[in-house]
Amino acid sequence: MSVLVFDWGGTGIKHGLWKNDRLEQQEQFPTPKTWQDLKSQMKAVKDGFSEEDLEGVAISAPGAVNSQKGVIEGISAIPYIHHFPIQAELEAYFGLPVAFENDANSAGMAEVWKGAAREYQDVLFLVLGTGVGGAIIKNGQVEKGAHLYGGEFGLIYLDGNQTFSGVGTAVKMADRYCLRHDLEKGSVSGEEVFRLATEGDEIAAEEVENFYNYVARGVFSLQFTLDPECIVIGGGVSAKPGLLEEVNRRVLELFADHEIIDFEPVIKTCEFKNDANLIGAVANFYQQQTLS
Repeated sequence: MSVLVFDWGGTGIKHGLWKNDRLEQQEQFPTPKTWQDLKSQMKAVKDGFSEEDLEGVAISAPGAVNSQKGVIEGISAIPYIHHFPIQAELEAYFGLPVAFENDANSAGMAEVWKGAAREYQDVLFLVLGTGVGGAIIKNGQVEKGAHLYGGEFGLIYLDGNQTFSGVGTAVKMADRYCLRHDLEKGSVSGEEVFRLATEGDEIAAEEVENFYNYVARGVFSLQFTLDPECIVIGGGVSAKPGLLEEVNRRVLELFADHEIIDFEPVIKTCEFKNDANLIGAVANFYQQQTLS
């Protein structure tokens, strides 16, 4: 038995086959312009696995996935997937069970199922990308909240009227560096700022310090808001050598300011990178099949 899995992105649709407890035959195609074209291309992928004994289709998608209604609410970079019974339509189209989950939630589920947080059941997954997002995993299941906005950590205010997304990413770090050097916004990347800091650029070093401090404050606040067993940091910057140590040191300094605290947080970086959404979508599929 195997599961056909898709990861819907704004520019590309990744897909693969989950078989023998691993991801196989991964490929992708450009995101189609219409819903009908997306269905047709997905069907072509499915037809390519005609000899497989497929259990169903797992999908990671942008937007606020309402699993109870089988609808993707909110908005995203794929505008035609929202506000209609998309799960029921695809199940009829494929003749197979279909399970959806939000992309950040999928990535978080991947880490709890097979990755960095596999020893834990109560986990926060913090995504540091262009903005800040994430997922709340409680008792091994995604906690979406009353309005499907659980895990939108980027909206937390960290510094005056600045949100976590507004200050706590490598992209925003680079923007601040450009502003202080009177450079065009976007002309220097976060990766370049990290490099410049190691080469003695004082402004770069200050902004790297600011970045780590913002992330540490965010992690500290989340730890005491939801008290998870483990916090996993994902997103492109999570692969930076030394990031975990820098953030952890600053979080522990914040802990030391409050003598009542009698534990140390468990903070990790993600194990899965580009495959996280696909693997997490499969985890969600199996979970939904168990619950149904």
